[in-house]
Amino acid sequence: MNVSTTASTPVWRTSLMLALVTLLGFGLLYSLAGAGLGRVLFPHQATGSLLERDGQVIGSSLVAQPFADDRYFQSRPSAAKYDVMTLAGSNQARTNPDLRSRIDEARTAVATREGVAPDAVPGDLVTQSGGGIDPHLSPAAIQIQVARVARVRGLPVGEVERLVAAHTEAPQFGLLGAPRINVLALNLALDAQAH
Repeated sequence: MNVSTTASTPVWRTSLMLALVTLLGFGLLYSLAGAGLGRVLFPHQATGSLLERDGQVIGSSLVAQPFADDRYFQSRPSAAKYDVMTLAGSNQARTNPDLRSRIDEARTAVATREGVAPDAVPGDLVTQSGGGIDPHLSPAAIQIQVARVARVRGLPVGEVERLVAAHTEAPQFGLLGAPRINVLALNLALDAQAH
C-alpha cells in the first residue's frame, strides 16, 4: 500500500496541535486556574499559612520550629532538624535499640526540665512525627510545660492555661484526629500578651 506524504501531513499537524492544546490546557491554564482559585477562596493557605509578628513573617503554622528558650513551649522533636527541605521521619522501627535509647534520654531530659516523673512525660514530647516537622502537640504535652512557662515569664498559671485553651484545636469536623495545639501560634500569643 502506498501512502503519500500529503495524506500524512494533516494527521501529523493534527497530532501536534492536539499535543500543544493539551499541554497548554492542562499544563498551564489548569494550573493557573487552580492557583488563582486557591488564592481567592483560601488566601491564607495558598500562601503557605504564614504567621507574622510586627509585619514580618516568622514561620508557617504548618511547620514546627525549635524553641530553646524556657520562656516558650517546646516543640515536638524533629528528625529533619525542622528543615522542610529534608522533610523526613527517623524511619527507625519501634524495636530499634537506638530509637529506644533516644526516647529514654529525651524522656529523662524533658522530665528534668519540667520537674515531673519520667513516666508522666507524654509521648509526643519525646518522639518524632512521621513527617519530621509536625507543628502540633497534644494538650497533655502542652499542659506539662505550663508551670515552667508561667514561672519563667512571671505569669499566673491560670493566664497561661487560658491561652492554651484558646489555642486548642478540636478534631477536624469533630471526629478526625485528636485535640491539638499549634506550638508556634501559642508561643506568638504569649509574646503578644507580653507587649
